[in-house]
Amino acid sequence: MKHWKKSVCLLLSAVIMFTYAEPAYAVTNESIRKKEEEIAAAKKEVSSLKSNLTDVEALKKELEQSKNDLAAYVVQLDNELSGIQAKIEQYNTLITEKEEQIVETTEELNEAVKQQEEQYESMKQRIKFMYEKGDTFYLELLFSSDGFSDMANKADYIEALSQYDKNKLDEYVETKEMVQLCKEKLEAEKEVLDEAKVAVEAEEANVSALISQKEEQIVSVSSDISTKEAAIKEYEAMIAQENAEIAALEKAVAEEKARLEAEQARVYNGGVFAWPCPSYKRISDEYGNRIHPILGTQQFHNGLDMAAPGGSPILAAYDGDVVAAAYNGSMGNYIMIDHGSGLYTIYMHCSALYVSKGQTVSKGQKIAAVGSTGRSTGNHLHFSVRLNGSYVSPWNYLK
Repeated sequence: MKHWKKSVCLLLSAVIMFTYAEPAYAVTNESIRKKEEEIAAAKKEVSSLKSNLTDVEALKKELEQSKNDLAAYVVQLDNELSGIQAKIEQYNTLITEKEEQIVETTEELNEAVKQQEEQYESMKQRIKFMYEKGDTFYLELLFSSDGFSDMANKADYIEALSQYDKNKLDEYVETKEMVQLCKEKLEAEKEVLDEAKVAVEAEEANVSALISQKEEQIVSVSSDISTKEAAIKEYEAMIAQENAEIAALEKAVAEEKARLEAEQARVYNGGVFAWPCPSYKRISDEYGNRIHPILGTQQFHNGLDMAAPGGSPILAAYDGDVVAAAYNGSMGNYIMIDHGSGLYTIYMHCSALYVSKGQTVSKGQKIAAVGSTGRSTGNHLHFSVRLNGSYVSPWNYLK
């Protein structure tokens, strides 16, 4: 019995001495299968990105049919531009997600490589021990048995130790496979990221191409009008349509306010407006009387045109309630905000709207994105201010 205990202690000491490092996380058939599915999904994403790019030439041919009706042409083109802009936003979101996933996968790969290296070192030590001891280690245990029962017990220990070695070898093989899969997933995610960036560039080029075509068509139609008087009438009718829609909105708000108690009505407290287009490059058209760029005659410009890249943010100039967030053939996608005391701000030609009618917004809140929808020949924000039913200079509130 004394020899048996000594042998068992020797065996257990050997097992403890050469126990393999426990992995930081378990690699299983399920985790390997999941990684393979993730790689397949990433490859599918790349294929989808390549096949979903806008066929801008096909769009141009389709738009040719509506060129004789400028209003219909502008509306149809704006619908196409909105669709492309939505794609760009989705691609930008995908780029952000993939950059985060690449960081996670890199950490996962580093952890798997570290685990593989630790398992490899443990296996080398174990193999060295077994080489040095050979079969004599197990034979000593068996020959030192006090009887058949003692020998059977020791044989069970030997079998358990052999099975332990086999399990650890299997774990090493699985970890090695996981390392390879992590590398493949990382490459697949990088490919998705690169393809998404290419897609964004391609779609932004498509937007620019369509806006250029729109500019040419607006200028062409304006140039084709038989007389300058007719051109002026057409322009003035467009502005009148805008003013009528804005005035109707103001009237609706006034009627609603009349229904509310006086203490509930919003009141403008005289604060300075936030700059509504923080990414602007320049003021491309000032407020007030100016020479119209197409008509060549003096016309009143009821706001500030702030030239900025398409998709750049538009901010609410001040606290208020959104009374309109819609599309108009002339103004394009636009927003109108009630600041109280008869004061309103209007944001025209947006590529995307992020707020809706009835929503309360705060000064500096992102409400839309710069675009070229409606009667616009390039990306910019047309920013107007109305007080008690009339347009006033935005500079009165921006300085």
